[in-house]
Amino acid sequence: MADRNDLLLLFEHPNEPVFMEKGRTVTVFDVPDKFLTDRYRPIGAEVQTRFGERAEKRIPVKDITLPDLRVPLSLGRNEQFSLFIPRHRQIAGRLIDIFMGMQSIDDLQSVAVYSHDRMNPYLFNYSLSVALLHRPDTRSLNLPSFAQHFPDKFVDSKVFRQMREEATVVSEGSRMPVAVPRDYTASDLNAEHRLWYFREDLGINLHHWHWHLVYPGEATDRRIVAKDRRGELFYYMHKQSVSRYNLERFSNNLPRVVRYNDFRKPIAEGYFPKMDSLVASRSWAPRFDNTRLRDLRRTSDQITMDVADLERWRDRILEAIHMGYVMDESGNRLELDERRGIDILGNIMESSILSPNRSLYGDFHNMAHLLIAYAHDPDHRHLESFGVMGDAATAMRDPVFYRWHAYVDDIFQQHKIRLPAYTLTQLGYEGILISGVQVTADVGQPNTLTTFWQQSDVDLSRGMDFVPRGNVFARFTHLQHTPFTYTINVNNLGAVQRFGTVRIFLGPKMDERGQPMLLRDQRDLMIELDKFVVSLNPGMNTIRRRSTESSVTIPFERTFRNLDENRPAAGTARELEFNFCGCGWPQHMLIPKGLPEGLQCELFVMISNYTDDRIDQDLVGNCSDASSYCGVRDRLYPDRRSMGYPFDRLPRQGADRLASFLTPNMSIVDITVRHENRTVLRTTS
Repeated sequence: MADRNDLLLLFEHPNEPVFMEKGRTVTVFDVPDKFLTDRYRPIGAEVQTRFGERAEKRIPVKDITLPDLRVPLSLGRNEQFSLFIPRHRQIAGRLIDIFMGMQSIDDLQSVAVYSHDRMNPYLFNYSLSVALLHRPDTRSLNLPSFAQHFPDKFVDSKVFRQMREEATVVSEGSRMPVAVPRDYTASDLNAEHRLWYFREDLGINLHHWHWHLVYPGEATDRRIVAKDRRGELFYYMHKQSVSRYNLERFSNNLPRVVRYNDFRKPIAEGYFPKMDSLVASRSWAPRFDNTRLRDLRRTSDQITMDVADLERWRDRILEAIHMGYVMDESGNRLELDERRGIDILGNIMESSILSPNRSLYGDFHNMAHLLIAYAHDPDHRHLESFGVMGDAATAMRDPVFYRWHAYVDDIFQQHKIRLPAYTLTQLGYEGILISGVQVTADVGQPNTLTTFWQQSDVDLSRGMDFVPRGNVFARFTHLQHTPFTYTINVNNLGAVQRFGTVRIFLGPKMDERGQPMLLRDQRDLMIELDKFVVSLNPGMNTIRRRSTESSVTIPFERTFRNLDENRPAAGTARELEFNFCGCGWPQHMLIPKGLPEGLQCELFVMISNYTDDRIDQDLVGNCSDASSYCGVRDRLYPDRRSMGYPFDRLPRQGADRLASFLTPNMSIVDITVRHENRTVLRTTS
């Protein structure tokens, strides 16, 4: 019987024939002759013998009757692949169904081996990844980092020539990391380029890709898509990304991002990615300053769409929000209430198969991505593919991503501001009093957080096709902060032990003009830092929590994990944590960069009543440590409250400032975030 772990080898070297060497233990697949492509079938014995000579492990591939693969094969092997293109989503949905329908690991391995050399590598990687995450017999597998197999989506194209030279000329033990330039996409003449470190961060873009991998929008098996509160999570994850981006703008003396709400006006910001696609053998198309959106006539992608379609869908969604209900395909009303309203709107906005009425509310979010991504060649006259806004792995690199999602969030907020403000009863926790909060960095003064630059190495060898084997490292520069600890003093005035949920947010204290922020504006800029459950004994309690334990983030080793070198021992508790853990905000981007003189922020801490928050379920071994943005696999979202609570609604009357919003179970403390313009090299144990 096939070993399910061998399936992970099919992700390596995506453009190479499947019979070539894979893995650190030199492994080859023994492929049936009929599975070979037309190019290699006449010389099958020769090539399989040659590449099998050094093999330390051989994997027999069973000859089976193959399913109908015509739909997945309809996407060219050298084309780009996008989850935003409806046809591509349908093709991926069909391939996912095929992989999910294989009765055994042997059959899955056979159809995957056959598909590997014939299908679009991006489509193959995405569909197999989704299937492995959802099949009962493979869901415990640890998916490798997407950046390791498709580094062209994350790294300056000039780096690859140097990496090929290093791999070819220098033996593995003597190879040096190849430095990725720090800010290679623009000059200081472009004010938006000040945020290169955020938009082009490998970890942030990997998070966005992996989120859409965990939450696919298309599959015949509805259970793959219909995860608990999926639409609300789409809203909240993207909202938090925009809020974090705005804090970074404040950290660079820039105003809040201007929403892109007029589709007839040109997009002021251009973007030149400076990347090449190793699959399509094309450079990623740039967008020039002041580019206008135009109607799409992309016959090859089967897309015919007008800018007016986007406006019509937008108007229908807004009308539904202000009417308080949406219409499903049968003409029934679905109320946009406090509990399910935001989830319904999220499914409509993204337009997954969970949308109650795609024909009425359309494909608003995805098609806007495509209109922007194809703005340079809307009718395909120049035979150009989409720009970075057309790919979930690259979209967050583009400044317009945040302008667009600021507007998407603004539409969601039209629903949120219609909901009644939280009452004192809904916010309070009787008998629980927070008497003090302090943040202490490992180095530095209390209530002062420090950021700096760090250089880290990532092995990209698995994505380097047709080069000598062995590690090839890229060294990139990213933001980092000194680890810190929260200390929260809580008085339980009752006579029995009680449980609470600690909710920690960070927001700017001043606006762009240096004026104190009104809470109705500040709440939109609050970023979630952590959320966890505590037990409170009668009397005084001191809670300490490390920043590295955040419910939002995953550590560096997991973002860029090497499955060979970092795999925990089998059967250990750490192995359970390793499962499904590629989704999560990168730990090194937990807090904003800040300013050299200090960015003035307010840290908000709340302890809510766990009785009202609790979701009864077993979370052991399901990677719940980054649940705030990613949820928990195969489980309910581990918090009954609305995502973003208590800042997801307008404050009650009279609570104009954060200080006047507080109840006894809340507290705020002034925090200064200082940036030191120094660079350190990350060390590994």
